[in-house]
Amino acid sequence: MATSSPKVIVLTGATRGLGRALVERFAAQGHTVLGCGSNAGLARALADHFGPPHDFAAVDVAFESQVEPWAARLLSTYGAPDLLINNAAVINQNAPLWQVPAEEFDRLMDVNVKGVANVIRHYLPAMLARKSGVIVNFSSGWGRTVAADVAPYCASKWAIEGLTRALAEELPRGMAAVPLDPGIIDTDMLRSCFGGSASRYPAPKKWVEKAVPYILALNSRDNGKPLAVR
Repeated sequence: MATSSPKVIVLTGATRGLGRALVERFAAQGHTVLGCGSNAGLARALADHFGPPHDFAAVDVAFESQVEPWAARLLSTYGAPDLLINNAAVINQNAPLWQVPAEEFDRLMDVNVKGVANVIRHYLPAMLARKSGVIVNFSSGWGRTVAADVAPYCASKWAIEGLTRALAEELPRGMAAVPLDPGIIDTDMLRSCFGGSASRYPAPKKWVEKAVPYILALNSRDNGKPLAVR
């Protein structure tokens, strides 16, 4: 049973962690989820499990050459999304900045920052043409504070804060771009930093109970506001 009017939702990083939990809850509430993930096997499993009208594809958002045809195909079938959620992200292995290999640093920036820009570049024009829609770019507590040994991740999420708030200044009335801190959740990413102590925090399936209604309620009045799921 939908808790709000059915929406078309584009979601990156849909195959694991927060993204996977969001898919489950959005679909259960009657929304259409168009998701992607970099792992082809996991994307196929999602497609098989949920079926039409949902759509899941293997897309590495770091590569515009993959994002462009994916967006074109979905826009031609579903039209502009009501909600665009940039969730896909990676984190560096815990280490001081000078010990993080260049290849690891580059990959993190390519996914966490350039990937968000790639997705926006190919979905936003259709949303602008319709003059409606909300873009949610997942930030982090580490996009507003910092910690040792995760400097590349902090840098990427501070970038998302600035990118999103600047984008908000560029949107017409009636639309919104929101940098959203999802909070601290027990995911593989958190475990890579916190180890076993990550289990003190809510699991994704528990987190979505608050996160989904919060995200679905976002509207043009929230444009540019750095918000958090609490």
